[in-house]
Amino acid sequence: MAITKDRKQEIISEYKVHDNDTGSPEVQIAILTEEINNLNEHLRVHTKDHHSRRGLLKMVGQRRNLLNYLRNNDVIRYHDLIKKLGLRR
Repeated sequence: MAITKDRKQEIISEYKVHDNDTGSPEVQIAILTEEINNLNEHLRVHTKDHHSRRGLLKMVGQRRNLLNYLRNNDVIRYHDLIKKLGLRR
């Protein structure tokens, strides 16, 4: 269920703001989105896995808070990120 180290490095390199970036909101949101998508696939098969569902809800809330932070501080970066990730259809 968890993303591999290689996949995480790919996401970081794709969404980083500067060379040594691993903790910017864009990177954190992209990693959370990948984990949320993987967990959604898991829950489609294992519908009664309530422990994982709780973890999913916590991740969605954390991503929502990061998106709010990014929107309040830099609207242009926010719009670019949601367009790139395919959120807010």
